[in-house]
Amino acid sequence: MERSDALTDRQIMRMVTALLVGGIAVLLDSTIVSIAVDTLAADLGTTLVQIQWVSTGYLLALGVAVPLAVWAQGRLGGRRLWLVGLVLFLVGSVAASLAPGIGWLVAARAVQGVGGGVLMPLMATLPMQAAAGRVTGRMIAMVSLPMVLGPVLGPIVGGAVLHWLSWRWMFWVNVPLLVVGFVLALRYVPRDAPRGRTRLDVGGALLLPLGLVGLLYGLSEVSTEHGFEHARVLVPLVAGAALVVAFVLHAVRAGSAALVDVRLLRARSIGSSSVAMAVSGASLYGTMLLLPLFWQQVRGVGPLTAGLALVPQGLGSVLSRTLAGRLTDRFGARAVTFGACLVVLVATVPFAFASASTSGTWLVAVLVVRGFGLGGVMIPVMAVAFLDATPEQVPHASVLTRICQQVGGAFGTAVLAVVLQNAARTSGDVGAAFHHAFWWAVGFAGLALVATLWLPGRRPVAGGAREPDRELVDA
Repeated sequence: MERSDALTDRQIMRMVTALLVGGIAVLLDSTIVSIAVDTLAADLGTTLVQIQWVSTGYLLALGVAVPLAVWAQGRLGGRRLWLVGLVLFLVGSVAASLAPGIGWLVAARAVQGVGGGVLMPLMATLPMQAAAGRVTGRMIAMVSLPMVLGPVLGPIVGGAVLHWLSWRWMFWVNVPLLVVGFVLALRYVPRDAPRGRTRLDVGGALLLPLGLVGLLYGLSEVSTEHGFEHARVLVPLVAGAALVVAFVLHAVRAGSAALVDVRLLRARSIGSSSVAMAVSGASLYGTMLLLPLFWQQVRGVGPLTAGLALVPQGLGSVLSRTLAGRLTDRFGARAVTFGACLVVLVATVPFAFASASTSGTWLVAVLVVRGFGLGGVMIPVMAVAFLDATPEQVPHASVLTRICQQVGGAFGTAVLAVVLQNAARTSGDVGAAFHHAFWWAVGFAGLALVATLWLPGRRPVAGGAREPDRELVDA
């Protein structure tokens, strides 16, 4: 970013704040629709299978756009691409709110997905490039805030809208955030020059987005098509995996000219954080599927109450962020992430025993603790991802970790949906089915705990600089 090294810490934090205002709309919208599936199907006169495309279309468009963000940033510049992404998401939100039928709504959600796909990597890329190596736990705490709060606040906002207003207002919620975010970005995000006529890696642009679409589509069909063994799940999953493998082979040969430079995964910091992002994403998003359903199907509450029941978890996440940032600066990523994952694991166990008669106060307290742990996971993992990346490599590192989190989250959601459905069908007891599914969620948290052991354990050195741990040899 042009003159990025001249930015003061105060200017960088203003920039991060501007990005958060616009970016929270993207991560909020990714989960807000999930609670309105039944309402949308009834109002638009369509089936639940068809209405799933409201979420699937968004997810697939996101999968296409995210890998192209690196190339687009090179052609347009980061600031201009951010503004374009905000406009696309705004247009998609307004169009979705006015949708007369299912086809229009799916198309509008796809436009949102394209906008969101370029915005999500930039939320981390732009501050890291502007910081010019001065990456702190406080900055990471702010940048990663929407990743934790989005899945928590989405069902709350969706439930509130459905309780008092029409479902169309779920999309109007984005508009003020996007407008204010656009104005703030114009004021506080510094201008940066495009890197000339950056050549598009055509082979990579075909292989990776299509591969991600196959993986994400197959995973999205798991819960509606009788599990992983169904052809509509297996075919896209296998095809998607083959295309991703083909892209990796292509990218290794292409080197720095590839759509996404996968050689960065050789660096322990970037490779380990990508794995941790994938596994923690499976734990975070998979459990976020179970929690609202548990409150509705086991506790017998409505959508609004189910959404509000997640507030304590969001509160815990907010409370832990400043502390997690400071501890990461002091002790390094491995120790902090391990402790946070352990907290998440322990705080998930009570739900494997919870029933309709379990004390609500006890469950609220558990969710606060669980949220506290979740807030401490993302900060050190994101901090590690950028430690060994040069300014030119930051966009690639951001896209790699984002893709891993996205695929991991889709995988975790799909697995827990199948586990819950099969357990309910086998036992005929909804409570027992949720107990079984939550034990799987505990297992995901355990995998995340193991993954943290690969993270670098180095500590910051005096003056805020970090001990060198560059394991990537540039070709």
